[in-house]
Amino acid sequence: MWYFNGETIKTPKTMVISDVTYPKTIFRDSTTLTSLGIKPFSTVTPDSRYYWNGAYTVDTSGAEVVGTYAGTARDVATLKAGMLSKTNSHVAGLHAAIDWYWSRADKGGTAVPSNIATYATALYSEHETIKTAIAAITDLAGVIAYENKPHTETRKTETYDADGVFEAYVGTHTNAREIDMCTHFSVNPADTVDPAFVSLVAD
Repeated sequence: MWYFNGETIKTPKTMVISDVTYPKTIFRDSTTLTSLGIKPFSTVTPDSRYYWNGAYTVDTSGAEVVGTYAGTARDVATLKAGMLSKTNSHVAGLHAAIDWYWSRADKGGTAVPSNIATYATALYSEHETIKTAIAAITDLAGVIAYENKPHTETRKTETYDADGVFEAYVGTHTNAREIDMCTHFSVNPADTVDPAFVSLVAD
């Protein structure tokens, strides 16, 4: 988008400036746009998960015009209720994925594997820990921190041949990640193992 004389221009169009008509193709020519005083335009909005759009201001002083919405904080109690609903729903889905083991055992089939039983117990424990952590949050900063906790993931580095076919793992590398702790539970031992994964550690 562009900005000229108080107008936000969303798509290229014919422009009349100082009684001169310019075709919309000028929007492909940054030099011409600069000479005419037409500046690129961008909008900055707060994270809608945590803020409502507040007062709007436009800064035209730079090479790019920036329209900024101030953030009005959402209600913390409402956000916490949403966090609790999210973790409840997520853990319910994790339990649902393994409930069949108990159904099979109850009907005289194979007993529940010990690693699955241990996993189910861990889910209950972790769920209680998460609910306690959510209850302890007192402000918006706490909500944001809990839903975006910095972690470092270490993965094996993959190498490929000239045809793009995987060859081998050579060393490791790290990635910065932000984890929503509301949905951060133990991994189902029956899930397919990611061969490149090494570790995920909270910073």
